[in-house]
Amino acid sequence: MPQRAIPCIFMRGGTSRGPYFRLEDLPADRAIRDRVLLAVMGSPDVRQIDGLGGADPLTSKVAMVGPSKRKGIDVDYHFAQVMIDKAIVDTSPPCGNMLSGVAPFAIERGMVKAVDPVTLVRIYDVNTDTEIEATVQTPGGQVEYAGDTAIDGVPGTAAPINLGLLNAVGSKTGKLLPTGRVRDVIDGIEVTMIDVAMPMVIARANAFGLTGYEGRDHFASDKAFFERMEPVRRKAGLMMGLGDVSNKVIPKFGILAPPRHGSTITSRYFVPDKLHQAHAVTGGACVAACCVLPGSVADGLARIKGTDTETIVIEHPSGVLEIRLVLSGRGPGMKVERAGIVRTARKIMAGEVFVPESVWPQEKKERALASAA
Repeated sequence: MPQRAIPCIFMRGGTSRGPYFRLEDLPADRAIRDRVLLAVMGSPDVRQIDGLGGADPLTSKVAMVGPSKRKGIDVDYHFAQVMIDKAIVDTSPPCGNMLSGVAPFAIERGMVKAVDPVTLVRIYDVNTDTEIEATVQTPGGQVEYAGDTAIDGVPGTAAPINLGLLNAVGSKTGKLLPTGRVRDVIDGIEVTMIDVAMPMVIARANAFGLTGYEGRDHFASDKAFFERMEPVRRKAGLMMGLGDVSNKVIPKFGILAPPRHGSTITSRYFVPDKLHQAHAVTGGACVAACCVLPGSVADGLARIKGTDTETIVIEHPSGVLEIRLVLSGRGPGMKVERAGIVRTARKIMAGEVFVPESVWPQEKKERALASAA
């Protein structure tokens, strides 16, 4: 059977990895594009043996990037979470870890001209209507991947990539607190439903009879937790105005506990039916905002200064994640002006990925292109 070649760069972005595509190299038709991405990743199959996916939610991700027509923005970033064992491509959530590779990819593909020694790339996250400033090391006008910056959850070191998420409140719901309340009770569980860079449902670990320090091995066998958590997440989705979220990965769910190693908070972040081995960047911004929100489920657990500039250090299963918040106001009207974080990325492979021609037949491609024109 003939196959179609699609140019891509396979990259690690933060603690995730996956193929990065130019939008122009993918079908314009959404349904065809979804079929192409499923074929690229090898889904649905628990091993993703016939594609690039790594049989883990953190390695079944896709970034799609194109030049932006928005004023002051260099590139638009579309993220897709490709389900492993289901034929579903979810483009509703963001991914801050894959975001880490967007600026290097844009430079590599000639969408942004690099300058010596550092290049600022302005990114628009289409999934969440959020602007991001990414600063990349580019000595001699080339992306530098080697460096001495370490991030927990990734072996070794690499060059730093500084990300600044701007005005990320209400990424999907339009509100900091989608229900208008700092706390709600669902199925007997107190939660804070909050939307900063990522809509989340956050509870205290002890509400589920947990310490909050459990790791992936524990949650791999703790079916009772997920059987209790998932109904809460689905009901929260309705309350947050997100509709039926049974086949979606947002809102994400997190549980909190006091820090053990002198940080701000301990968090366990779910994606949503597995524990994240480290922590999502966007979810980190949301947890950080929860920490500084009086009356939230984090209030009394988190160690904060109470100033307009807060450095929130989140302890997670692989180490820590540091988020720098710039705030204005406090309480339900609080604004998160900027959430800053340092990540790394690495180019692993550049070339072409092949999908069966039947997935993306020529006549459908031509029809999609004509319609887009």
